[in-house]
Amino acid sequence: MKKAMTILYKVHDNLYVNLTNKCPCACTFCLRQTRDHMETSDVLWLEHDVTKQELLDALEKTDLTLYPEVVFCGFGEPMEALDVLLSGAKYIKDHYPGKPVRINTNGQGNLIHGRDITPLLEGLIDTVSISLNTPDPNQYQRLVRSKFGAGSFNAMIDFAKKCTHHVPHVVMTTVETTISHDDEEKCRNICRSIGADYRIRAWEG
Repeated sequence: MKKAMTILYKVHDNLYVNLTNKCPCACTFCLRQTRDHMETSDVLWLEHDVTKQELLDALEKTDLTLYPEVVFCGFGEPMEALDVLLSGAKYIKDHYPGKPVRINTNGQGNLIHGRDITPLLEGLIDTVSISLNTPDPNQYQRLVRSKFGAGSFNAMIDFAKKCTHHVPHVVMTTVETTISHDDEEKCRNICRSIGADYRIRAWEG
């Protein structure tokens, strides 16, 4: 497997931040099963987890005014590198006030760290986008195959709810054509009940 140290890369005009390849899930639909990069990126498999200094060096060399949004999302779960993520987000907020910062996550950050990490996001993160995938807990585990097991779905929902107290914009997503319209409505109701927005996103194969 080819590896590199691609920390920053561009997707849909936004700047994406690739911190780690660690992930507690082995999703059946994960893009990294079939590719090692995104459209305009180099290889996203990392030689090692990105350090705080490596991230800060990469951000310092980049003109963030060129990008509408900075997104912590790569070939791994960004919450696995929480300290590095928070350092990067603070740098962005200190040097580019008003620059939107988003995390794309599977929503298992509290399970990963064994505590509620959502207060740490306050003032640093503008949007948390969480992969809901399905309204059914059993189907969720079949799809994402989390190492945390059957309780992962409820923990993900609880994480999203807690995020709404600390982050201005919490979004939960499913992928178009992968679930029924009835299930989409159930997902919409879940989001409504916890104060999150619901978005059906396009499949990126």
